[in-house]
This record gives sequence, structure tokens and C-alpha cells, in this order.
Amino acid sequence: MTNSREQDMNKNVSTAGMHLNRRQLAIGSVGAAAVACLPKFLFAEDASPSRSTPPNPIAVSTYSYWRYRSDSKLSILECIDLAADTGFDAVEILHVQMEDESDAMLQRIKQRAFRLGLDLCGMSTHQSFVSPDADKRQENIDHTIRCIEMAYKMGIPTIRVNTGRWGTSGNFDELMANKGIEPRLEGYTDEDGFGWVRESFEKCLPTAETCGVVLGLENHWGLGRTAEGVLRVIGEVDSPWLRATMDTGNFLENQYDQYKQLAPEAVFVQAKTYYGGGTWYTLDIDYDRVASILRHVNYRGYISLEFEGSEPHETAIPKSLAMLRKAFA
Repeated sequence: MTNSREQDMNKNVSTAGMHLNRRQLAIGSVGAAAVACLPKFLFAEDASPSRSTPPNPIAVSTYSYWRYRSDSKLSILECIDLAADTGFDAVEILHVQMEDESDAMLQRIKQRAFRLGLDLCGMSTHQSFVSPDADKRQENIDHTIRCIEMAYKMGIPTIRVNTGRWGTSGNFDELMANKGIEPRLEGYTDEDGFGWVRESFEKCLPTAETCGVVLGLENHWGLGRTAEGVLRVIGEVDSPWLRATMDTGNFLENQYDQYKQLAPEAVFVQAKTYYGGGTWYTLDIDYDRVASILRHVNYRGYISLEFEGSEPHETAIPKSLAMLRKAFA
């Protein structure tokens, strides 16, 4: 049995300990708060390096295996197989190359790409809204809406679209000989043409939004021959469902300046190569420079090869892939 003095001593020790514990807790809490405010890198023993932007995925257009040559048109399924064997990340489908547009074939195409580990990243379509004939414009609007729906069924997020052109050239070879420039229809102006294009795209937008398919307006002759023309249409339509597809081979003057103008609106990029010499012309394109322009605007999307040379695709396409991998690494 302890006496009263011992009890008092124990009580004092217990009280002092309680005060000490509270003080230590308070100091610890303040210290923890102070530590929490310090930069974390001061305490990281093995800080991992910051991540760099991943390389752009490289696709190939089925056009690269055909190029409108009479002896080289392959089916879409054959092109997908070749793309996988060569080591591409994705495939862009050229609509006019399709020989079967049934729902069953669309799903076969989708399944083939999926099983081979490839994305279906884009579809190139053709239309022209530059016509004073309202019925013709409606035909092209209906065609574009059908293409949007086909892309949706295949899980493709964007389609290439065009403004169209006046159609006063005798043929495409003549148009190319004149660097894509042709006379207007008599009695009409570019202002008329831009109005038709704007109204036509506005009629396509509800389907694009419903299907989640972005329309990528390409610099592809006609009123969309220049970056200025493409950007004018995009600005006047003013919808997130109409943006730009940038084709590196379709600017025949001041190409790098025009790349810079169009790059901020680009949702898709088509990269031309010309091994063996181009079909209509050959451009000297510095892809390191193109990649730098696109990195400057934080473009992270697909780079889709459009091989347009005379060399056999069996050798030219793998060379093109290696060059693009290096430039967009």
C-alpha cells in the first residue's frame, strides 16, 4: 500500500507525462503540416523522370496500296493484313476503294482490324458542294451523311471531307497540271461557292454529332486548296464537329507556312511520300520540320501515310513507315 506522498509523486509524474505527450503531439502536428507544405521532390529518394509526349501513332491509307492504278487495287481486308504485317498502328480507309458497303462487310472490316491489333482511325470520302444546282448539293449531302454512318458502324472517329471544286477542268490531270487552280463557273463567284459549302456542312453536322464522327476538312483543291480557304469554312460553320485534315502533299506553294496555319485545327494528318517519283508531282517534304510544327500545337493524333510514288508498295511503304516513325518519335 503506497502512502500519500508516493501517490502525490505518481500523480505529478502522470500529469507531467500527459502535458509532455500533448506538447509532443502539438509539435508533431505542426511539423507534419510544415513538411506537407514542402516540395515533394525534396523527399523523393528515387524520383522518376517526367514523362515526355508519346510518339504519334502511324497509320496507312488503303490508298497507298492502290493509288488509282489499274493493276494494283486491293480489297480493304487485304490492305489491313498488309498494314499489320508491316507494323503500322492503324488503317485509314479510302471509301471509293470499298467494293462492298453492306453492314456485314463493315463489321468484317472492323473485326479484322481488331484481331490484328490495328485501329481504324479514319475514312477518306469524296464530295463536292461547289455547285449552283441545289439537287446536286443535296446528293452530296446525303452521300456524306451515309459515309458518317458507315464510319460510325466501323468505329471510325473521323472522316476526310472536301469543299469540292468548280469542275471546269477537263480532267484531273489537267487540274494537276494547273496546280489545282481552275476557272470559276461563269456567272458565279467564290463567295457563292463558300456559301454553298457552309450550308451543306451545316446540314451534315447533326448526323456527325449524333454519331460522334468529326468531319476533317482537307486542303484538297477547289475552295479548300489553301489553308486560308479551309480555315474560312471552319470559322464560318463554327462547330467542334468540323475541323481540319491536313494533307502534307496538297500545298503547292509556301507549304510550311500553310502547315503552320492549319495545324492548330488539325484532327488528322495525311503524310505523302513519293518514292520512285510522284504520279502527278513530287514534293520535297521535310518531315522533321512537319513534326516540329505539329508538336508546337500539341498535336497527338494519327499520322496517316499516303504513298503516291511509282515504286512498288512492297518496298516503298516499309521505307515510308520507318521514316515517319523516326520523324514523329
